[in-house]
Amino acid sequence: MRAEDFELLYRLEETYWWFVAMRRITDTIAARELAKSNLRILDAGCGTGFNLGYYSAANSHDVYGLDIASAALDHVRRRGFRKVTQASITDIPFRSETFDLVFSFEVVTQTPYSAHNSALQEMRRVLKPGGHLFVRVPAFMWLWSSHDDELQVRYRYTRDELAKRLEQCGFTVEWTSYANGFLFPVILARRFLKRLGIGGGTDVKPLPAGLGWLDGVFRAVLAREALWFKSGKRLPFGLSVICYARKEI
Repeated sequence: MRAEDFELLYRLEETYWWFVAMRRITDTIAARELAKSNLRILDAGCGTGFNLGYYSAANSHDVYGLDIASAALDHVRRRGFRKVTQASITDIPFRSETFDLVFSFEVVTQTPYSAHNSALQEMRRVLKPGGHLFVRVPAFMWLWSSHDDELQVRYRYTRDELAKRLEQCGFTVEWTSYANGFLFPVILARRFLKRLGIGGGTDVKPLPAGLGWLDGVFRAVLAREALWFKSGKRLPFGLSVICYARKEI
């Protein structure tokens, strides 16, 4: 990602509908772990760092971040966080069995496909026995667009592909589903327009002038997925794939 991408992310991460609703979904899936006190958490690929504060605010969690991009870490420090380091997710500079919970949000697929096992194995290494990994990646190669090119995404997974890869890396997958499915018709329309050359580039940007009211609509629709997942249901399609996996004791 370019420096200007991180500047935009810094401005949007707290309030933009997609980030807000995805945090709600994350909170729902990882609720049992997050309810515990004094967890040590790693955000592996923390971007501009809003989640570091968000997850350290509750239950006295001790939250660390890493990112390979110096521009991202500049923004993290602007937020006042110091428990961050510049590193790749394929070579995490923490001792084995350090963390109770590792988050990886849309990061694994920004590394070369051949490095995905290394990244997941590193996340497993730094987890304590019984610890959990929450990983989210973009779904379906046929949804590839200029958004992926802009953010340097290398691959888009199916749910079964991601679950199988996690199992190959020694995890036990406890929960998996597609996400961002309730807005799938909007997503398909957006991808179709991109292929016609309309609205190229990343999807993570402010809504056009006069359409700001859609932020609340999209946020409410996507947040309903958290309730859907809480009820024990899954989604058969969506823009993202989520897996919640455990490192066995």
